[in-house]
Amino acid sequence: MSMSLNRRGFLKTGAAFAAAGAMPGTTGKAEAALQSDLKLGLVTYNLAKQWDVPTIINNCTETNYEGVELRSTHAHGVEPDISAAKRKEVKQRFNDSPVTLVSLGSACEYHKEPADVKKNIEDTKAFIRLAADLGAEAVKVRPNGCEMEGDQFHDPKLVQIGEALAECGEYGAERNVDIRVEVHGRNTQRAPAMERIMNVANHSHVNVCWNCNPTDHLEDGGFDANFDRLKYRIHFVHLKELSDPQYPYRRFFRRLKQVGYNGYCCMEVGKGSEDPIRFMEYYRELFYALQT
Repeated sequence: MSMSLNRRGFLKTGAAFAAAGAMPGTTGKAEAALQSDLKLGLVTYNLAKQWDVPTIINNCTETNYEGVELRSTHAHGVEPDISAAKRKEVKQRFNDSPVTLVSLGSACEYHKEPADVKKNIEDTKAFIRLAADLGAEAVKVRPNGCEMEGDQFHDPKLVQIGEALAECGEYGAERNVDIRVEVHGRNTQRAPAMERIMNVANHSHVNVCWNCNPTDHLEDGGFDANFDRLKYRIHFVHLKELSDPQYPYRRFFRRLKQVGYNGYCCMEVGKGSEDPIRFMEYYRELFYALQT
């Protein structure tokens, strides 16, 4: 969501707010919030990549964002190599605030050669231990694309990814940490590919992070067909540009509610902002308006 919306996006956004305000009994964000079980949160990629933990908590508190996913490699420095004392400090900061540390956003992936896959599995286990120490409920991982051959949705690479995730899921289950697989990467961001990965993993602690990709509604039978492939495995959501007129956000939120999803939908935008608080406030209001 760019701070410099084009005219079409501005008019569309304005219409959404107007429609929300015109509905009987609707009083904007507060009313929509009462009617919505969806929780708004923040992924620190990319808007908050330069913020430390206190700044993240302060800014989320000021703008009424309920949870956060801390992305690895960013300035907040919450990584598997931090000390026990630092882990205790980070956990306490979140416990003392209204903001929930929901997830750790790793870049672990399992689509390459065996030695690399083994290393990424071990890295994932380190993130799981960190999440358990911090009180976070999940670790985000991903495939990052692959060359699928032959019967593309039965490609051996998808099986390899799923088997690696099963091992990570078992390790997470022992520590009550969920593995959330971002629907991500060339070919692997397609819902049938992710469905195949999930079927191979076949573990209650391996679930989906829906990623709001263009392929959700442009390929493989369209939005409803793709949503139905993964709907009961969605445990987390990365929201992109809510002002995008192409992505069916209204229908997406409606479908989430239909299947009883009441978890976090976390803003993950591609660019930062010179006025991040104002940006977060506008994004929050659009989040609620699109649910009316």
